[in-house]
Amino acid sequence: MAVQRKNARRLVLAGGAGIQLFSGIPAAWGAFQPGVEQDYALSTDQATWIFSFVICAFGIGCVLGGALQDALGARRSCLLGAAGLGGGFFAASFFPAGQPLWFFLAFSIPVGLGCALLTPSVMSCAQKWWPQKKGFATGVIGCAAGLSGAVLTLAARWLGGGRGMPVCFRVLGGVMAAVCTLGALTMQPPPAAAKPDGGAASFAKGSTAGRCSKRENGAQHPLQVLRTADYWLLVCAVAAAAPTVLLFSPVILPLAQQRGLNENTASLAIIIGSLMSAGGRLLMPWLSDRIGRRRTDLLLFAALTGFSAAFTFAQGWWVIAVYACLTFCYSGQAALLPAFATDRFGQQRAGLNYGLLTLGMSAGSLIFPPLARMLQGENAPHWIAASAAAAGFVLLLFYGRKQAVK
Repeated sequence: MAVQRKNARRLVLAGGAGIQLFSGIPAAWGAFQPGVEQDYALSTDQATWIFSFVICAFGIGCVLGGALQDALGARRSCLLGAAGLGGGFFAASFFPAGQPLWFFLAFSIPVGLGCALLTPSVMSCAQKWWPQKKGFATGVIGCAAGLSGAVLTLAARWLGGGRGMPVCFRVLGGVMAAVCTLGALTMQPPPAAAKPDGGAASFAKGSTAGRCSKRENGAQHPLQVLRTADYWLLVCAVAAAAPTVLLFSPVILPLAQQRGLNENTASLAIIIGSLMSAGGRLLMPWLSDRIGRRRTDLLLFAALTGFSAAFTFAQGWWVIAVYACLTFCYSGQAALLPAFATDRFGQQRAGLNYGLLTLGMSAGSLIFPPLARMLQGENAPHWIAASAAAAGFVLLLFYGRKQAVK
């Protein structure tokens, strides 16, 4: 029985990693955007909004995805997510050029919702199988999500460069649907003996909120979650992290070329950034298992603040180096969210509670791009990102000090 359980939980990790290997759309969008602008006759702003709406749909959809995962189980939720992700890529390949609204409807919404149905389900299922190593479990799967940026970038350059973006989308849609469907079939709940008690052992490390009572730290209903000060502090911090990568990922190729790199070298920014993203998703949850979620997140937000400011002045190869550091830290803080949710609010409704936290991503995707355009100026996005990350650091200083909003 022990051997079967060990093999089953490894299969869950493998299936989850396979799913996440094709869900890193944000990390790779910079490689897709030039081809999308050309083949679909879209402006840079329109193509950037496509990316922003994917992030927005992902954040909002994670609430739906979490609720479905809690109600229907991880397998069914992942099957629906596979259909949305693959179907969105496949459908967008057939729409005519010069129709941004149809592209939003055909691509941004189903792809964002598809990723949203997949991610909470995979993360929640993995944590149930690894109750004492939640950071490790989410880190392994998150590492695959980071690597997906490199995989999708290579696919975009190989398929999109020679055959056009519609063909690229069509092929990727079919591959994504097949791989994610196979991964979904591995998602199954653990036997009763493997289920955690909903407590928060690792939450206690590095956080004053770890001294909460067992009742407060146990499983909480989403309505109770929304009444806690910790939820609002954390969701606002998630929103504050968004511009550190969101403002630069869609335009990293032209930005790198403007700062002294040729086209082939500039594309390394996406690939190296994706590899660093994978490292952040793997290493930071592991570190948080040892020093605490809050302490790890504070380190990451401090780094995001410094690197965002340094990115303002980066030239040549320093563009790649600083952007890679930003993706490492941004992905690391994002990878902490599932464990944050279960540590603080319990395992019973982990999917939905994680989804509520990702609403911060939606807020960030809608607030910061228009703000950057309104302020204008070449350096405005950099200082917005640095200021927002600093605000996120301050918010986390208060995390765990109050238990409920009065």
